[in-house]
Amino acid sequence: MAELPSGLLEACVVVGAPSDKLRELQQRTKSSELPLLDPEVLQVHAPPFVSIEANSNHVIGPAFSRVQRRRSFIKKKRRDRAAEGVSNGDSSSRREASPTTEDISVPKDLDLIALPQLCFPDGLQLASEQKDDTYHFLVFTDLFGNRSHGVVVQYYRAVQSVQESVFQNGHRWNAPKCRLFAPFAVCIISKFPYYNALKDCLSCLLVQLRTARQADLEETIREFSAKLSLVPLPPPGQLHVSFSLRPLQVVLPSRDDPDSPLVDINLHLPLLCFTHTALLQVLSCLLQEQRIVFFSSDWARLTLVAESLLLYLQPLSWQQPYVPVLARGMLDFLMAPTAFLMGCHINHFEEIAAETEDLILVNVDDGFIQTSWSEAVDLPALPLAAAECFISRAESLQLQYDLELCHLGTGTDVNTLRSQRRGWQQKLNSQIQNIALELVVNIFRGVQDFLNHEHRVFNSEEFLRTREPDDQLFYRKVLETHIFHSFLRDRLNRKRDSFSRMEQMTRSHAHRNRAMTESPRRPPMSELSRAGPDRKLSKRLGASLPNLDQPINESVTLNANRLFSIRKIGPDSGLKFLQKPLKVFRLPEFPPPLAYHYVQNYYSDMVASLGKAITATPPDESALLARYHYLRGLVNTVSNRRLDALEDFHSLYKTDAEIFPSQMVNSLIDSLPDVERVQVDRRPEIKRLISRLKREQERERATQGTGQEDAAVKRFQLPKKYMHLEEFVKCVQESGIVKDQGTIHRLFDALTVGHQKQVGPDLFRVFYTIWKDTEAEAQEVCLPASVLEHIDATECVFKLSSSVKTSRGVGKIAMTQRRLFLLTDGRPGYVEVAQYRDLEEVRVSSAPFLVLRIPSLKIRVHGRKETFEANLKTETELWSLMVKEMWAGRSIADRHKDPQYMQQALTNALLMDAVVGSLQSSKAIYAASKLAYFDRMSLEAQMMVPSTTSETLKHKINPSVEFAVPQAVDVLLYTPGQLWVSVGGGKVMVYDASSWSLIQTCQVGNARLNCMLGVDRDQVWMGSEDCVIYIISVVSMVCNRQLTEHRAEVTGLALDNEKYCRKVAYSCSAEGTVVAWEVSTLQVKRHFRLSCNRLQSVYSCGGVLWCCARDGIMEVWRNGTLKQHINLPEQQRVTFSSALLIPESEELWSVCVDSAEVYIWHVKNTSRPINRVMLQDCTGCYCMIQVKNQVWVGGMGRGSTKGKIYILGTERYEVLKELHGHIDKVTALCSAEDRYVLSGAAKHDGKVAIWKVEDPGLDSSKC
Repeated sequence: MAELPSGLLEACVVVGAPSDKLRELQQRTKSSELPLLDPEVLQVHAPPFVSIEANSNHVIGPAFSRVQRRRSFIKKKRRDRAAEGVSNGDSSSRREASPTTEDISVPKDLDLIALPQLCFPDGLQLASEQKDDTYHFLVFTDLFGNRSHGVVVQYYRAVQSVQESVFQNGHRWNAPKCRLFAPFAVCIISKFPYYNALKDCLSCLLVQLRTARQADLEETIREFSAKLSLVPLPPPGQLHVSFSLRPLQVVLPSRDDPDSPLVDINLHLPLLCFTHTALLQVLSCLLQEQRIVFFSSDWARLTLVAESLLLYLQPLSWQQPYVPVLARGMLDFLMAPTAFLMGCHINHFEEIAAETEDLILVNVDDGFIQTSWSEAVDLPALPLAAAECFISRAESLQLQYDLELCHLGTGTDVNTLRSQRRGWQQKLNSQIQNIALELVVNIFRGVQDFLNHEHRVFNSEEFLRTREPDDQLFYRKVLETHIFHSFLRDRLNRKRDSFSRMEQMTRSHAHRNRAMTESPRRPPMSELSRAGPDRKLSKRLGASLPNLDQPINESVTLNANRLFSIRKIGPDSGLKFLQKPLKVFRLPEFPPPLAYHYVQNYYSDMVASLGKAITATPPDESALLARYHYLRGLVNTVSNRRLDALEDFHSLYKTDAEIFPSQMVNSLIDSLPDVERVQVDRRPEIKRLISRLKREQERERATQGTGQEDAAVKRFQLPKKYMHLEEFVKCVQESGIVKDQGTIHRLFDALTVGHQKQVGPDLFRVFYTIWKDTEAEAQEVCLPASVLEHIDATECVFKLSSSVKTSRGVGKIAMTQRRLFLLTDGRPGYVEVAQYRDLEEVRVSSAPFLVLRIPSLKIRVHGRKETFEANLKTETELWSLMVKEMWAGRSIADRHKDPQYMQQALTNALLMDAVVGSLQSSKAIYAASKLAYFDRMSLEAQMMVPSTTSETLKHKINPSVEFAVPQAVDVLLYTPGQLWVSVGGGKVMVYDASSWSLIQTCQVGNARLNCMLGVDRDQVWMGSEDCVIYIISVVSMVCNRQLTEHRAEVTGLALDNEKYCRKVAYSCSAEGTVVAWEVSTLQVKRHFRLSCNRLQSVYSCGGVLWCCARDGIMEVWRNGTLKQHINLPEQQRVTFSSALLIPESEELWSVCVDSAEVYIWHVKNTSRPINRVMLQDCTGCYCMIQVKNQVWVGGMGRGSTKGKIYILGTERYEVLKELHGHIDKVTALCSAEDRYVLSGAAKHDGKVAIWKVEDPGLDSSKC
């Protein structure tokens, strides 16, 4: 039997006083002496409600039947009461204890012991007159932290005794005697917090209970419960579900996405109860995991406010005990020593405040907060900047619904009025969620910068260094909490949730650009000084390509540091996400009698309605289609149409794979009987689904031992023992100093000069301390405006010398990533020393001082006659090493157009400083020279760049910057304004093509990507080694659709854009299968299989397909018929890697991995190539593209590891240029608007080079 997620109803429980006890009290109690009774569980209604006859061959779906029946203590209790009644001779009790009582199935997770107290937290109080119905809400938490939710209504019914009822003339009437009213509670328990919806359901139930006879109450409640058990829950997304419980139409809202919480309450209640300052105080206490107690005179308000506040903290999740409603007999819970969140009646406020310690007391009614030992709350407040931003936005919220009604007439239909109110509330809830999420993002922004994903380490001390001094106490407390630890674990698992999306969306452009390069953390001077005008952000999506003749850093503007402006800002300003229109699916009317065949008809009607909705939904609304398919699959499952259900769930891959219920589908497959398993072979889609899920299960079992995602988050700690190289690499990476293994190896050599190859704990502690102190000193530099105007806004001061005498005055030499300048003493002034690219000579000299000669540093600059000299004394040799390294890094970066080299040089220079400071020996300078990597490399031939390459190369970016070692660039794709780069393991990085800054990182599966294709403005298709084509949205950057028809790794994608036809895309896989897709519907139009050795690419042109395999190139008709097979003679056979069709000249070009020749055929005569172009110094080619009338070929140079690009002219078949831009083979090429060509290289290089496309013939020279 397939296990389904819990439905809307877990159980419906009736709580009150037994009827016999009430009759007894009515007879002997006066109205002025009404006692307080202990409530008891009277009824429990839980699935199953309908069961099929025993002789039926059908198997019952789990939504309305239960295979295993559980014993109920209700039946036992009634039997005990019956036995007691018999012994006392009570005839009424004897009748009630009839042996015909049904056994009631009680859910195993339901604790009925505490439930009566929670349904009557003030106790069960009889009344002498009718009272209003009241509602309140409960939250139950099991031992594993799973929560259930309860909605309770208390209503009063008159207690009638036998003596009161009198019959006269065939009519019953009540004797005029003092009436007694007893409260009863009906509690609906659900696994999901549908507070408003279940409150509506109970309101409808009360309409029936008021007119029902006493004997019919149990059956009425049972039928009501059975109806709720038939309601399917909406999947995450834009589809809500509604159903009719007369007189109301009840709506079940869906959650926004699978990781978002379900919201069915009014989130503005805390804003009505508290001032903004008090509200932030409460949130601060929650984040610090204090012992918090809420008080209110309204039991319902306690839960609603507590739930709203916890939703404000999303995606952080409260991990401590949580009981928002404590009954009178549960007050001892407040003595628990751990952190908790609980709620009590306001009557207990003084008692609790006097008798408990260390509690935070929150009066919800009056909106104030205090402690149990003081009226003031002496706890760290939220960070000021984040708090002020929240207050500014919250002040702009419109919290009064009456203002929305001013222009509307008086409504006459209750459901229409409720729908209007619901729409207003949903909009307000969305605004509040965005504002609260922004608060959380502003508090924890930058946490990911201090995480080491490989070793799962969080460098908390370094994170604290970046916080404002006044905020550090708050962060120190929060960093120790369970709520923050869980949040960190999600960051380490790279969870793509609302926090990561908003953090990425609101991150400044400069921060994104700095993330492209690995450099020591230093804020730019504009941030440190808090000075300078605000600068606007560059566009996130570039409308056109940048002018790459300018240095990349100069084209990037910096956002101001302030997170907010004190002026009032709108609640949605800058926070608007793409809102999709909501749809509501209305369920059919519930079946009147509760019988099996009626329930089956009800489900059939629902399936038919969903089928109509699917047919009426256009294909481009794939997200809505996915929700309809999900619901239909769910209904088919519970009505035992298993194969139809699997087909619906399989459709989710093409519409929205994010909501695919893997666990449910696996259970469904396991429950298939033999008869249906035979039918699977006749339904290929289901067969493919089962095969795929089996492969995924095998992969999960293979990786179960790692436990990486659930591994604990470690805090960085200094080592306590000697470290060999491997341990040293891990320790340095965990510390966050540097990730690159090559740099760490050189640092290890420097620290172990003259010693055995081990680094001791004391030496590392000194080194780490000096590194951090130098960083802190640089951050304390405050430059006056007169100095700031001379340097760029993005520059950081990384190193300051001591005050020294120089040829330009007395002061401190400052080193930034671009220049050296003198910060003069006295009245601070700016004296330019040199920009690194202008240096001509750096040498150590000595200056005379009386009879002594003091070591000095001399610097000569191009275009200046005078030499700058600084008497740096003992610092001279260190500064000489650092300046030379920066000079060499700048020179190599300029030659290679790669800013990463400059960042690496800067890291090397700062490591030299820390090494010299930590060693303090005669060998310190020699040890530091081990880190002068670029100073040595600048003299070697491999770092020289030929002039042709230098003229064509415009820029480089490094997608592997966050990895410890470079990653191969597998695929490149340019779409308008964006560059897509695929590196190992399905990781895709998206760069803004206006500045080449990283704007997004996506995880597309877990396998290597082989190909990418821009299908339309909002679709990029990606073919993977795991046999799946992933479809990612360009706008939302969400990968939620998949095509799973291929049985082998997908190797090629192509588009057919013929006029007057629907757009068709082609895909091919390694074993030779070609599939044609209709892009609008993602349906397979046709497919066929070619006989070849690893099919590698497909291209559509002129009504035929050109398919390149290792053993040849095939021209194929669209129906799969082979037109011709192109290859070289037997004795000249090669392994083809890429083929290119040039339609205008009717030529076919191809290259091979084991040949240095480019083969060119005429498509009308392919018996032999019409031309061959020999590529000099080439061992093989891997990729090829056409740009204008040029062909660019990426390959590997002979006798070295340098990647080479050959530019060939299509008219004369000659090599126009040879470009040397990579140190490993070129594996990927793409064109950007025919203005630039982008190339990516294999793992020893791992970079992307950007080349300027020039008109052919202007320069045919070779390097």
